Amino acid sequence: MSGAAPASADAGMRRDDAPVVLTELRGHVLIVTINRPEVRNAVNAAVAGGIGDALEAANTDPEVRAVVITGAGDQAFCGGGDLAEMAAGRSLQPGDPPRARWGFAGICAHPIDKPIVAAVNGFAIGGGTEIAMACDLVVADETARFSLPEVRNGFIASGGGAIWLAQRVPRAVAMEILLVGDRFDAEQAQRWGLVNRVVPRGGALSGALAVAEAVAANAPLAVQATKRLVAGIVDGEVVTDREAWARSAAEHAVIAQTADAAEGPRAFVEKRPPRWTGS
Repeated sequence: MSGAAPASADAGMRRDDAPVVLTELRGHVLIVTINRPEVRNAVNAAVAGGIGDALEAANTDPEVRAVVITGAGDQAFCGGGDLAEMAAGRSLQPGDPPRARWGFAGICAHPIDKPIVAAVNGFAIGGGTEIAMACDLVVADETARFSLPEVRNGFIASGGGAIWLAQRVPRAVAMEILLVGDRFDAEQAQRWGLVNRVVPRGGALSGALAVAEAVAANAPLAVQATKRLVAGIVDGEVVTDREAWARSAAEHAVIAQTADAAEGPRAFVEKRPPRWTGS
């Protein structure tokens, strides 16, 4: 996953002792906030565990009828995986296998019955775009910028980006996004069907809450059954994506062992262009 600025390794807390994931129940809507604005809300193992735990709790809490996920601050929704953590050899997944199976950021391979709305405020880079794509609805403010630049860092978009993008936009468009890695804005994302609503700057959270509250006003069991039908969820898994996830995992396992995969994060931390060897 594409990363943000270098960060220290924390275990659920930031340097100022604030949790790296915040939750707030507002009516029947659970707001989940990635709280690492100093590194563009980059995902490390603690963030992944915190988001995953919040989604698990939401799925079994009858008071929660919808979830909104957003990023702290006004600069970034999520800058992707923490490349500084990767360069230091630390995993971006929680250490226990059951939680690691939730995928990138605890959400990308973790479908739940409750609808999830992304409130994209600012940059959604690499894994940040994958988090948004893992949600059911996306509200982005006009400053939002998306990209899947993993190949620029020696990786593939293995958090779901390569799978979902090929399903949602024309193949040639998906190829350019994934192989070139350029950013695209909220209006373009909406034209491609990746964003539901574009709102004025600073309005992502309020816009997402309005959508989530409209969902939560409906019959909850009918809403959940509808999501399962549309998304193809059976027993907590999108069964139609099973083969694609297996292929993605196999490709990622090979790429992750390459010299280029080590070079990408190292070059990022050292603030220099990567030197690719094709090995």
